[in-house]
Amino acid sequence: MTAPGAQADHSFFWRKLHSLSGIIPVGAYMADHIWENSYSLVGSANYNEASHSLQTIPWRLPLEIGIIWLPILYHALYGFYVWYRGKINVSQYPWVGNWMFTTQRWTGLIAFAFIGWHVYTERLVSHGMSNYDYVYNDMQSNFFFIFFLVGVTACSIHLGVGIWNFLCKWGLAATVRSQRAAGYLGVVVAAILIVMSVTVVICFRNGWHPLNGYIANQ
Repeated sequence: MTAPGAQADHSFFWRKLHSLSGIIPVGAYMADHIWENSYSLVGSANYNEASHSLQTIPWRLPLEIGIIWLPILYHALYGFYVWYRGKINVSQYPWVGNWMFTTQRWTGLIAFAFIGWHVYTERLVSHGMSNYDYVYNDMQSNFFFIFFLVGVTACSIHLGVGIWNFLCKWGLAATVRSQRAAGYLGVVVAAILIVMSVTVVICFRNGWHPLNGYIANQ
């Protein structure tokens, strides 16, 4: 029961929702987005076909707002709130949890800036109709290329730490052993996504299609 005059603490619910939103739908969308962009490794036509199929889905704007933009916005703003209310004491207490906390916050800040810039350049400037040539031309800018490398790396690490945090917060990793396993899982997921996304960015920069052998074999 809540004492008379005391305010109910709803932070438990919002923190749970925050960790869940980082996995579903935000994390799931990020992984799917990397997968979709991987079509560029097969060929420009394959990328354009995959991109066009997403650009022409029914009810695109409401789906983007409800499934992508609002969850990302909530996850980011509440994350900044948690960061503001939290205390980072890595230098005094260099425990794994503190390092995870610090890594998640800073990669989240970089990811937020990157996603906002990415939405502006690839969604708003292009009116939602970007194609392979559009992205390729953008990648010829050294700033664009480096920022993309930093951004996709930060997003991948943030999701990896988020998986560890989610499993611990939701009681799915309650023991020391299971929490350690959750940490390893997060590292593996982050490493896989970094390799995939960085490969896509580098190949876009250079116009490479290393998997175009798929076409030749058809």
